[in-house]
Amino acid sequence: MPPSRKIKMFTEFSNIIIRSLKLDKTLYKDNRNYGEAAIYFAGLIIILGGIAGAIAANTVIKTPIAMSGLTQMLNWVIWSILIYVIGVKIFPDKNIKVPFKKILIGVGYANAPGLLRFFAVTPDLMIPIIILTQFWILAGLIISTKEILNLKSNMKSFGIIFLSFLIIIIVFMSFFMSRMNALPVSTIS
Repeated sequence: MPPSRKIKMFTEFSNIIIRSLKLDKTLYKDNRNYGEAAIYFAGLIIILGGIAGAIAANTVIKTPIAMSGLTQMLNWVIWSILIYVIGVKIFPDKNIKVPFKKILIGVGYANAPGLLRFFAVTPDLMIPIIILTQFWILAGLIISTKEILNLKSNMKSFGIIFLSFLIIIIVFMSFFMSRMNALPVSTIS
């Protein structure tokens, strides 16, 4: 690949990150942001965000960086599936035809604030930065969902994200509660 092409791709990738951090809704409307390299840009944002999260968590507990990246990729796919099913299949705003890949890319772009977790270099900074970036990511998800699905209402977009979040939390809690044998079991005969 010629150096000028590499510079152009890096500039495009940087622009996507900056626009996502600014919560720029036009990022999700412009079809140029869904071109050939878009899925790779979104995937790279997710992987780097997972690494940043692992590095932030390592200030308190040791977290395997590779596992964090893989977990973040799984999380990306789950969020995308839930947004697609809830927003396109169950509660569509109108006769909408949005490909899953576009939602996958949009969710990847909306996770760009997670890159700021690289700045959580001390235990005192970890929790505030993780909380701030998580709310920032949720705001980005609401904006991306509204724009990609061409929704008329911010509340509907919020509802789709909130319902997706609840499903993830319920499944997560159920899984870990069952693994920890934390579900109450009666021993009375």
